[in-house]
Amino acid sequence: MSTPLAPSSLTGKRALVTGSSRGIGADTVGYLAQAGASVVINYRNKEARARKLADSIEASGGTALVVGADLTDPASVATMFDTVRERLGGLDILVLNASGGMESGMEPDYAMKLNRDAQVGVLNAALPLLGEGSRVVFVTSHQAHFIHTTPTMPEYEPVALSKRAGEDALRGMIPELDARGIGFVVVSGDMIEGTITATLLERANPGAIQARKEAAGRLYNVGEFAAEVARAAVDPIPEDHLRLVGDVSGFAAEA
Repeated sequence: MSTPLAPSSLTGKRALVTGSSRGIGADTVGYLAQAGASVVINYRNKEARARKLADSIEASGGTALVVGADLTDPASVATMFDTVRERLGGLDILVLNASGGMESGMEPDYAMKLNRDAQVGVLNAALPLLGEGSRVVFVTSHQAHFIHTTPTMPEYEPVALSKRAGEDALRGMIPELDARGIGFVVVSGDMIEGTITATLLERANPGAIQARKEAAGRLYNVGEFAAEVARAAVDPIPEDHLRLVGDVSGFAAEA
C-alpha cells in the first residue's frame, strides 16, 4: 500500500493502535510502521491475524509487538501497558481505534462500556507512558460525532450515542493532556466501505451503504481513511481538535 507519511519520519517513535489486527486499525499501524515507528498491534481475539500483520511489518524491516487485551477489562489493559513499558519503554502515539456495539450476543450496555468507558480507561492507563510531545488520536464516525443534531439509522443509534459519549469524555480530558504536553485529535469519517460496521449496517438495513454513497458522492475505503488517521498522528492539531474526513454536507453541526 502507498504510504501517507514520509519514510523514516517516525523513526524512533513508538505507536500503539487499539483494534489493529484488521481493518482501519491494521492499515493505520501499517502506515505508522512504514514511516519508521515501532508499532504495537492490539487485538482482542484475532491473535493469528495480528501476528500475520506483525510478520509482514517485520519482513519489510519494521518493528512490531503483538499484545492482546480486552479493552473493557482494566486488568487486561494494565497488563498490555506493562508489556509495552517493558518492551518499548513508553509511547509517542496512541490511536484509540477499537470500537463496537453491533455484535450479537453482547450485554445491553456493551456499546457504552467499550466506546466510552474503555476509551477513557485505556487513555488513563496509557498516560504514564505518554511524554511531552506525544499524540492521542480518537477515531469515530460522522454518524456518531453529529448524532445530537443529525439522526442516524435506528440500527446504529446505540453505537453512535456511545461513540459520541466517548468523544465527549475524552474531550473532557484535554486540559489534563494539555498540561502534560500531549496532543489530542478526533478523526471523524463518513461511512467507510469495507469495514465490519458497514457490513453489519448493510445486513440490518439493505441498501444503506449505497444510499449514503449516492448522498455523499463517494465514500472512503479502509486504506484511504486509515491514511487520514495516520496523518492525524503527526499533522498540526486543529483548534477544535477535530479532523473531518469525507462529506459532511448532510450533517448539522451543533449550535
